[in-house]
Amino acid sequence: MIRAGVVGWPVSHSLSPLIHGAWIHGAGLSATYDLLPAETGAAFDTLVAHASDGLIQGFNVTAPWKLRALTSADEATPTARRAGSANLLTFRQGRILADSTDGVGVLSALKSQAPHLTLPDARVTVLGAGGAARAAAAALIDAGARVGVINRSADRARDLADALGVELQATDDLAEADLVLNALPVDPGLDVAVLKPDAVVMDMTYRPLHPPLLSAARRRGLTIVDGLAMLIGQARPSFAAIYGVEPPDVDVRALCLAALETAQ
Repeated sequence: MIRAGVVGWPVSHSLSPLIHGAWIHGAGLSATYDLLPAETGAAFDTLVAHASDGLIQGFNVTAPWKLRALTSADEATPTARRAGSANLLTFRQGRILADSTDGVGVLSALKSQAPHLTLPDARVTVLGAGGAARAAAAALIDAGARVGVINRSADRARDLADALGVELQATDDLAEADLVLNALPVDPGLDVAVLKPDAVVMDMTYRPLHPPLLSAARRRGLTIVDGLAMLIGQARPSFAAIYGVEPPDVDVRALCLAALETAQ
């Protein structure tokens, strides 16, 4: 039996068990994927200790423990080190490996919902400077984009800019952006009227599926990319790393959309 789950606080809203559970069933695996709430750092550390004892083979990590996940690991992939956080821990022979699949999720979402966007030399503005923003920025840089960051905390924005070599931007720069990516957990209060008519707008939030930023962008006729596409995109490599097989061909987006509609 392969045991895994998603760790965070709060975590009861997560669609990850639905996604991974559908893939487990489709692949015919003897496995589980559960909600693993950790309200405190001590609770997170306890889960890591249990996993290290062989009780759990891997878990995804969500807020607020992505940085703690990285520092808890014995080894970290170059991607996780560059992102400065980890959303995936796997446990093998008493050792903990940290990885970040958030960047993969961003690129997957853009490919599926904004296929016309050419990332090499694209001008990208990332809103936010936390772990998710840094993972997204790193992936977009690697894809050839010219990335800048805007954040309310100038110090955090400068830390991200220094770590990855991205540009510190101001709201005036939004008028030139080919892609605006909101990595903040809240609505950024952006006036989409300042954006180019062919700009792409992405929001990492998936509850609601179309938060205010995406709703406003859609009303203006801009291409939008939702956080659910990112969630599914980052889940695919996580599933493969934990269970040792690629996800089967199951329409997990349809299942998630139905779950979101039921929850309304």
